[in-house]
Amino acid sequence: MDKLFDLTGKIALVTGASYGIGFSMAAGLAKAGARIVFNDINGELVEKGIKAYKESGIDAKGYVCDVTDEKAVNSMIVQIEKEVGIIDILVNNAGIIKRIPMTEMSVEDFRKVIDVDLNAPFIMSKAVIPGMIKKGHGKIINICSMMSELGRETVSAYAAAKGGLKMLTRNICSEFGEKNIQCNGIGPGYIATPQTAPLREKQPDGSRHPFDSFIIAKTPAGRWGTPEDLTGPAVFLASDASNFVNGHILYVDGGILAYIGKQP
Repeated sequence: MDKLFDLTGKIALVTGASYGIGFSMAAGLAKAGARIVFNDINGELVEKGIKAYKESGIDAKGYVCDVTDEKAVNSMIVQIEKEVGIIDILVNNAGIIKRIPMTEMSVEDFRKVIDVDLNAPFIMSKAVIPGMIKKGHGKIINICSMMSELGRETVSAYAAAKGGLKMLTRNICSEFGEKNIQCNGIGPGYIATPQTAPLREKQPDGSRHPFDSFIIAKTPAGRWGTPEDLTGPAVFLASDASNFVNGHILYVDGGILAYIGKQP
């Protein structure tokens, strides 16, 4: 059974993986045997990531790259293939969110979210697929969201991007499944990360933030997820255990998508 999840000898590239969800998934892949390569937007974050991996006993190689820049991405992939090897596993994790009411959001802000959350996974996948075809196999994991299925106020750009990413996942499956490339997604629920910290801050009187209370009540698990909750799904989708799983979005949300809520 262990061999099904063994990633020994595999090279995994995780984007935006200096900290948070990306770091936890990369660490999980490393513990399963994968060689970890990651990128981030600037040198400071990359150095921070390398230090964090080292403290966790992981020898990770980091690259500075803006994943929305196709020329920079192609250059990074060439460098990785030269210095480390052809990528077996790509995790498109890098992403941003801007919580702005739709009528107040600028077109520039909307485009920025689409660029990072949707265009970048397209650019990254396009860059690594030729190597995967050459190797005869490959795994692409797109980090989607519950907002791939749902909408709510202030996240119009994010929901549009993540909905698009769900369909990009299915299209990569359709186009490259015959090349033994599996492309799946992970749809996290509300995860406790630095990005969501403002939504979990205590009120001045010590009570829960209203949004924190809302999420806990809406989630059957009764809590926020942790980055570590995504480790198992990432290892599964990166391993031979998922060789016949393709075009699927695995929602790791504590049951929130299945739950209509308690009757008042």
